[in-house]
Amino acid sequence: QVQLVESGGGLVQAGGSLRLSCAASGRTLSNYNMGWFRQAPGKGREFVAAISRTGSSTNYGDSVKGRFTISRENAKNTVYLQMNSLKPEDTAVYYCAASAFTLTLPLTASAYDTWGQGTQVTVSS
Repeated sequence: QVQLVESGGGLVQAGGSLRLSCAASGRTLSNYNMGWFRQAPGKGREFVAAISRTGSSTNYGDSVKGRFTISRENAKNTVYLQMNSLKPEDTAVYYCAASAFTLTLPLTASAYDTWGQGTQVTVSS
């Protein structure tokens, strides 16, 4: 089974940028559709972005479209989330997730079978 470790979170001012990384080990990342989700205190897990196994297809949550970009480097077994124009409402724990058995790009948390431990992103106003 693949293991996922997120990094790159931190504290940033509104309007700033961060790049999150998700490093995979144990299995080849190219076998998985990958996604990013986030969870703010007191709220449910929210879909942020997803990318297909080859990187040819991506999808984004409405609240991040035009500001966030998901990408992957299968040779490095790593997925990225570039976050620009950050807003205080982007504050959350961000999770990387892998989906081994889906043929189409999964947009719901239930479609993902492996999760990282999360990384905190805090955007100050």
